[in-house]
Amino acid sequence: MAITTISSREFNQDAGGAKKAAAKGPVFITHRGHAAHVLLTIEEYQKLTRETESIVDQIAMPRADKVRFNPPRLKGSLYRPADLD
Repeated sequence: MAITTISSREFNQDAGGAKKAAAKGPVFITHRGHAAHVLLTIEEYQKLTRETESIVDQIAMPRADKVRFNPPRLKGSLYRPADLD
């Protein structure tokens, strides 16, 4: 994946070139030497904004009762007094 950096002025003068560069990777557009915007293809944008399932959705999955989950038993007590000395 190629990362391209161009100035706002370059972007305004050659938007088509920026679009072609975005097909190869993100294009950082700078304003006065600082990154101000990022140009991405719609596919890359959708990958970044795709929602993942919540833990509730994952637990509610069909056949969840068939998943083996055997966590190890804890040894000793769950807590100990704080040593304030």
